[in-house]
Amino acid sequence: MTPTESPSFLRTLAPLLRGLDRQLRDWLDRPKRFAVSSIARAEIEGLADDLKRKSEALDVERPHLVIMLMGGTGVGKSTLLNALAGAPIAQSGLTRPTTRDPVVYFHHSLRADALDPALRFCRLVQHERDALAQKVLVDTPDLDSNDLSNREKLLSLLVAADVVLYVGSQEKYHDELGWKLFKEHRNRRAFAFVLNKWDRCADNPDAAGLRPDEDLLRDLTAEGFTAPRLFRTNARTWVEAGLDGTTDERPENLPPGEQFPELRHWLELGLTRLEIEAVKARGVGQLVEHVERATQAVMPPELETAAHKVRAAWTDTLNAEADSQTEILSGTLEPYRNELEHHFSLQGQQQFRGLMAIYLRLTTKILYASSNLRDRLPLLPKFKLSSNNDTRVDLVAFIHNCARSACERVLAQRLTALANRLLVEADHRGFPITLLNERTHESSCSDWEDRLTQCVVESLIETETEATQPTGWRKYVRGGVTGLGNTLPEFVLLGSLVIILWLFIVEQQVPNSLLYLLSPLYATLAVMIVLHVLILLLLPVRWSAIRGEFQSRLQTQLAEEFHRVFVPIPTEVAAQIRDEKRQVEYLVTETRQVADWLRDREQKAQISDLYGR
Repeated sequence: MTPTESPSFLRTLAPLLRGLDRQLRDWLDRPKRFAVSSIARAEIEGLADDLKRKSEALDVERPHLVIMLMGGTGVGKSTLLNALAGAPIAQSGLTRPTTRDPVVYFHHSLRADALDPALRFCRLVQHERDALAQKVLVDTPDLDSNDLSNREKLLSLLVAADVVLYVGSQEKYHDELGWKLFKEHRNRRAFAFVLNKWDRCADNPDAAGLRPDEDLLRDLTAEGFTAPRLFRTNARTWVEAGLDGTTDERPENLPPGEQFPELRHWLELGLTRLEIEAVKARGVGQLVEHVERATQAVMPPELETAAHKVRAAWTDTLNAEADSQTEILSGTLEPYRNELEHHFSLQGQQQFRGLMAIYLRLTTKILYASSNLRDRLPLLPKFKLSSNNDTRVDLVAFIHNCARSACERVLAQRLTALANRLLVEADHRGFPITLLNERTHESSCSDWEDRLTQCVVESLIETETEATQPTGWRKYVRGGVTGLGNTLPEFVLLGSLVIILWLFIVEQQVPNSLLYLLSPLYATLAVMIVLHVLILLLLPVRWSAIRGEFQSRLQTQLAEEFHRVFVPIPTEVAAQIRDEKRQVEYLVTETRQVADWLRDREQKAQISDLYGR
């Protein structure tokens, strides 16, 4: 449906712009892992403000077109506005700059509060000219004024402009500041051009080179304007003659080619409702396209592939770190090998009963007389180990002290270095380290002392369980040795006593020495010694025999812990970035749909000569 078919075309557009404004602001307010730069954020916030301003301006029954006069000092903007109004509404004169307070010239049917907020604090002048009922003319401060406040006023007013009437003169029609502003705003606003003080151009036929209007047309063609609207005027002549171009009467001595009546006719009749809506739609369309480009520019990257590469690289690095820390942690236990052997011996003896248990406890106490885990822990109370739970508590506290010592000396620094190495690996594989830095360093600093202690304790307990409760063929060997240990000493002792009593009672043999009487004890002791040797050979508890098994288990525990903490980070971050990317893609899609909808309607109106390519 074209604008002419639907009077509410622009009012339909207003809620679309409000919706885009809300979506942009909601997106800006959400926390983001892929941070938006301050410059990009400021740009998008400014675009959201523009969307809000445009939606408010369009939500009216009869849209009005803001035509803003822009130009340098002394080009005659105020004089041109006075000529168009047919009255001295804007201050003009020889002093420069003349225009300090912007003047807004609008029809009495338009309420002041319906004007754009940027225009409400200007000097407001109402008129009753129905031909300009839908047009608002604005005289602005000089763009090249030495007073910076005047230039700031101009920039604040330009956001409200639909059409910019670029006013120049022979001296100032292509100055640097004005041309820069023109190029910055040409995609968002329609431009028409006025070469005022035309008498100075037409009265100088001998001037070398191109005339100002020809030169300006050439430059506009280079900027993509195929048929630019250029009006050659001599506004002061019309003002002095008291004429406003509404009749066929013309001032005397007008230079050839003077086009002030054509300018008035174009403002009053050339810009119909169709063109007004098309211009506004074109301005909004350029704004929406700008929003699309700005949101597209902050689109988060796709990181799933990079995350997969980082995970593989991190796995190798973490395995190597687990090997190194295994050596460090096992090295901290090396000076306490006797204590550990003592602990394992006590645990292994729990399965023996009777004489063998007494023998093993005595020999272990003698062998490890100088070793006691509690003596290594000055903060723990000193009392005799009497149960399995006591020795397990001692082991945990002992390992905790060892791990804490290692963390204080070496491991804390290694974990920080590990985080840095992981970030370098990620950077080499195309994953932005700014996205991983916080999570990775947080993970490297979180309660690793307790985690390492737990890994060491679990590894020692598993090694102890394997030594004291083996599986496979060792289970049967241990069962056999334990069974012999729990029965053979008592059997030998009782058998020896029975033999001696038999010899004494039945055979009437009288013991002739103390050795003969103690032979059952010697035999029992010999059997226990042989069994002890078998235990040492078949069921070793020496640190040198179990160290390799302990290190293997510890390396596995550390690698699993490192993988659990660090490896998921790239995938989790990539998933968060993917969600944020989808949010931006949704914004871009919504914005593009509005832009396409506007382009379809712009093609219905012939306003291409107000815009370059």
